[in-house]
Amino acid sequence: MKNIAVYCGASTGNKDIYQKSAEDLGHWIVKNGYGLTYGGGKYGLMGVIADTVIDDGGYVHGIITKDLADRELTHERISKIDIVDNIDIRKEEMLADSFASIALPGGPGTLEEMSDAFSWTRIGENDNACAYFNVNHYYDSLEAMYNQMITEGFMDQSAKDTLLFSDSLAEIGHFIESYVVPERREYTNK
Repeated sequence: MKNIAVYCGASTGNKDIYQKSAEDLGHWIVKNGYGLTYGGGKYGLMGVIADTVIDDGGYVHGIITKDLADRELTHERISKIDIVDNIDIRKEEMLADSFASIALPGGPGTLEEMSDAFSWTRIGENDNACAYFNVNHYYDSLEAMYNQMITEGFMDQSAKDTLLFSDSLAEIGHFIESYVVPERREYTNK
């Protein structure tokens, strides 16, 4: 079974659409025969997607830090839990356990994890497709920032083309299944 790493908030946000999108993604993961790899928590969108996948009979692998586990934040019903020393190890293990990375709405931790996944793709350290599930236009301003990076010469269009922003699970599914790992970034002084 291929797992999808999902990054999302430990909060549910203040609009019902965010919780519904986590449920929709969870149903979609199971319907398409994938497993879920995520941060191992029981609260917020993390808990919602884990509960949805479990309730649909799917596989859920949580990777949580020792500090968070010690604070009793671990989801008790998931298929497998790994407790690691720190966030950096968690990020590495989540990528190693999955073939694609999808971000639901979330806070700075979600942004950090997806930014690392995409950045590591550019330097040849990550083979996962990276997609932002752009629910309710949540990531529009982030996509605009990536476009600004292109405009200002800090990233080229071909790099951005390996990253998807979409509110369609069908489009995300096609993207991750047809994804081709890009060539490792070459550096120049221009």
